[in-house]
Amino acid sequence: MLVLVAPGQGAQTPGFLTDWLALPGAADRVAAWSEAIGLDLAHYGTKADADEIRDTAVAQPLLVAAGLLSAAALGAYSFAADAAGADLVPGAVAGHSVGEITAATLAGVLDDTAALTLVRRRGLAMAEAAAVTETGMSALLGGDPEVSVAHLEKLGLTPANVNGAGQIVAAGTMEQLAALNEDKPEGVRKVVPLKVAGAFHTRHMAPAVDKLAEAAAALTPADPAVTYVSNKDGQAVATGAEVLDRLVGQVANPVRWDLCMETFAKLGVTAVVELCPGGTLTGLAKRALPGVKTLALKTPADLDAARELVADHAQQA
Repeated sequence: MLVLVAPGQGAQTPGFLTDWLALPGAADRVAAWSEAIGLDLAHYGTKADADEIRDTAVAQPLLVAAGLLSAAALGAYSFAADAAGADLVPGAVAGHSVGEITAATLAGVLDDTAALTLVRRRGLAMAEAAAVTETGMSALLGGDPEVSVAHLEKLGLTPANVNGAGQIVAAGTMEQLAALNEDKPEGVRKVVPLKVAGAFHTRHMAPAVDKLAEAAAALTPADPAVTYVSNKDGQAVATGAEVLDRLVGQVANPVRWDLCMETFAKLGVTAVVELCPGGTLTGLAKRALPGVKTLALKTPADLDAARELVADHAQQA
């Protein structure tokens, strides 16, 4: 069984959209999205530097656009219809943080324009929330997850991403993160600051929830056409309304990618393909899901290998 996954914020790098825009129809599609949301995605995906695309309001729509372009190139999404119009059908889809919007689109819950409109509002609302207090996120390398979580809570930090394979990301104020760097949990080798612009998936993002709920209220979601696994708790969600509710609430709640991977295993996953800009989630899958084939779509040069993989693991439409 094939699972398609979409990465979250921090996966973007300068120029990563360049080669994808050379694919047939891609530049026109991105131009239409750019006009719809008032953001020049082609510029930010090809010419902007690392600091410019670190901006939450830019990074989030850029990642969703890249995920949808790569899924369409792979044959897992059709802009002309919905997920049912794709050439191949994954057994399940999931996304890490903002990647959940990409996953919801692949599942047919939202169309591409609605998804880009929603993620633009999400990025702006989260950027505004992040500006209230100087906050950030840091990854813990090594250590026991239970010991680390208890230690983070003692310091007033939130385990904002529990990613599995021993990886936890802490989030909070810069003062709290500085204290963590000086007082690491037992067994943790290193604390690595992440290049993100705020304490995402924590109480610091609460002001963004109402604004995102207002944007979501204008949408009419469809029920998922394939299994949609939520990173709130790793559960498969059956209705479009619940998917949308979870997308809204998740901006202020921890990402439980560890539970998503547990669900993939229960569903019988045999292959994981990570959409552009891939690498992070397949790295986690290699450690947490031994024996499962993985492939990360980084550039269109990866498409042939990905197609060979999915031919053996995906359901044909």
